[in-house]
Amino acid sequence: MTEGAMTLMVAGMVAGTPHQAGASWSVLQWVLGLRELGHEVVLVEEIAPNAVVPAGASLDRSQNARYFLDLAGRFGIDRSSCLLVTGTTQAVGMSYDSLVEAAHRTDCLLNISGTLKDERVLECIPVKAYVDIDPGFTQLWDLQGHDLGLGRHSKFMTVGLSIGAPGCRVPTGGREWITTLPPVTLSHWPAVGEPPLWPFTTVVNWRGYGSIEHEGVLYGHKAHSFRDLFALPGLSGEDFVVACGIDPGETGDLEALSLHRWELVNPIEAAGTADSYRRFVGSSLAELNVAKSGYVRSRCGWFSDRSACYLASGRPVVAQDTGFGQALPAGEGFLTFSTVEEAAAAVLEVKESYPRHCKVARLFAEELLDSGEVLGRVLEEVLR
Repeated sequence: MTEGAMTLMVAGMVAGTPHQAGASWSVLQWVLGLRELGHEVVLVEEIAPNAVVPAGASLDRSQNARYFLDLAGRFGIDRSSCLLVTGTTQAVGMSYDSLVEAAHRTDCLLNISGTLKDERVLECIPVKAYVDIDPGFTQLWDLQGHDLGLGRHSKFMTVGLSIGAPGCRVPTGGREWITTLPPVTLSHWPAVGEPPLWPFTTVVNWRGYGSIEHEGVLYGHKAHSFRDLFALPGLSGEDFVVACGIDPGETGDLEALSLHRWELVNPIEAAGTADSYRRFVGSSLAELNVAKSGYVRSRCGWFSDRSACYLASGRPVVAQDTGFGQALPAGEGFLTFSTVEEAAAAVLEVKESYPRHCKVARLFAEELLDSGEVLGRVLEEVLR
């Protein structure tokens, strides 16, 4: 390791749901970025027994393990990565004993969404930081008494750029939330020079967990936001392709999407591996980023790690405003909207001045999202 290097542990969801490559990349950016800074980095993912697929399979014969090990091998981190099952010593990659040994020499844990809960591992690590990538929902679940493991941590970070600021409706729970943009390892996400093959695109899960109501306000999901944008293809005259995880039983929404000329593609086929996800993003003309309605209504300032990948690829982003205000320089390369009419105007602006928006998109990533700068600041804040 280089002088001043530390041993760090990054925990997050990589293979809990195999082939959600966007979620995998959101964790990989931290691991790869910290390695580029010269640190020794251990990747760990803990999954519940009922998350092992197919049901009843041992971990080493599961789809989760196959996906996890393929991904770790692809990026040369297979010897410093561990997938384990909650409440057991079942592990693939590093053995459980090797993971515990690594924890004893770890300086800091960055626990994305608090996914690592194993007490034997946690108790060894002096500094434990909870990294919140679902702002608003995380704080409201905690307020409602759900055990997210926040009490196991000494530092708290969030990609909700407005958490704790005036105008944000999210309760802080008495904690100091350090805000951060999501990192992008630019060496793994170069600007794409080829003409796009896809039109405006995005990758979404239509629904996830349930909505939350707080003080008379319903904080919902992508489905709730998308419904306000159904008319966008007609208003803008542009095509939109969505790699969409949606249940076939959502017949009303599926019919509305088809009626309004939204093209849906299978997210596993389009972006189910780290490489296919990167190709899908880089082959797109731009991203239309639709936020969960909970992010919009809470004004939490959520910024998408997926949008960060588009910007790094030199692909402009048209993003729904979640209240990031002055924290982000919107206008060129990164355009925002609050209404479907504003979204249509932003889409047309991207098309009319496309080369300029592509150039500024990459500059946005280089200046604000570069993992070296972002993660350097993260470590300064967490370790001070």
